[in-house]
Amino acid sequence: MKLTRTILAAMLVVMMLSVSAFAADQKVRWKLAMTWGPTLAPFTDAVENMASMVEKMSGGDFTIRIDAANKHKAPFGVFDMVKLGQYQMAHSASYYWKGKDISFLAFTTMPFGMTAPEQYAWFYYGGGMELMQEVYSKHNMLSYPGGNTGNQMGGWFRKEINSLDDLKGLKMRIPGFAGEVLAKLGLAVTNIPPGELYTSLERGTIDALEWVGPGMDIKMGFHKIAPYYYTGWHEPATELQFLVNQKAFDKLSEENKAILETAMRLSAYDMYAENYHMSSEAWSKIASEYPNIKIRTFPKEVMDAMKQANNELLAEKAKDNPMFKKILDSQEAYLNKVRVWTQMSDYYYLEDNLKE
Repeated sequence: MKLTRTILAAMLVVMMLSVSAFAADQKVRWKLAMTWGPTLAPFTDAVENMASMVEKMSGGDFTIRIDAANKHKAPFGVFDMVKLGQYQMAHSASYYWKGKDISFLAFTTMPFGMTAPEQYAWFYYGGGMELMQEVYSKHNMLSYPGGNTGNQMGGWFRKEINSLDDLKGLKMRIPGFAGEVLAKLGLAVTNIPPGELYTSLERGTIDALEWVGPGMDIKMGFHKIAPYYYTGWHEPATELQFLVNQKAFDKLSEENKAILETAMRLSAYDMYAENYHMSSEAWSKIASEYPNIKIRTFPKEVMDAMKQANNELLAEKAKDNPMFKKILDSQEAYLNKVRVWTQMSDYYYLEDNLKE
């Protein structure tokens, strides 16, 4: 009898261990690689908020470990990391991959394009998400909006820009399609990882740079080196991205898929609100502590040249890539419709209330 009880107890222990192991197998443990360093708020805040929501909503059954660029050592390698399955997710910006396919470019922002509210409406209600997934599916990935900076500033310059001649030969860090536009106007354009920007500007490796806006720029210290701060034209709605490995996503339960998509969407829009707040606070500080900083808009001659170069390049790229043309046509059609409402609801309101 004693032997029987011993055997039964042993069987019970084995069963409990088996159940425990099965439960552990059901838990989802993902890794996410960021293009950014660990302190680049609010970019990192969007990622941390997303991961926190996923863990809480899943009751701890779905967790995502975040690796910043200083850990995985490849800021612009996260695309391939996710594609190959080394990481299930990444947080970056779609326009960094334009060298792989020009179609990726349009899902971040386009010069003289949509504002952030307009672009979010296009993504979720105007067909943008469907087009984005169509492009990324060719690489066995999904892409989701990952946080918007709103209209970015045109950059920090060591010297004032009064004409097109002042741009020629200027060395500037500026990514995306805007870099190609300015290169067409005679600038020497480069893309430098975030951690090297201040040093490059300080040492004169570059003469100007574009980053984001006051909320993020103040922590980088650019205002201590370059006194001219130009308003934006090139990134009116810079949307970051959550990249997701398609195979990993397909293995998730329907509940976890819904949890992940909800967390990404909420954290993305929260970043937009946070960055807007950060910029208002930061500009107030810069204006009071660094009165030498001069806000400038590019001269009409320069803006007209930028628009012309932009249109020429778009036509050239669209001619060679039917998918890119399809995306641009979708954005243009949506912009023509939504901009009328933006003008009625926002522009006229601001115009009337800013009058003295």
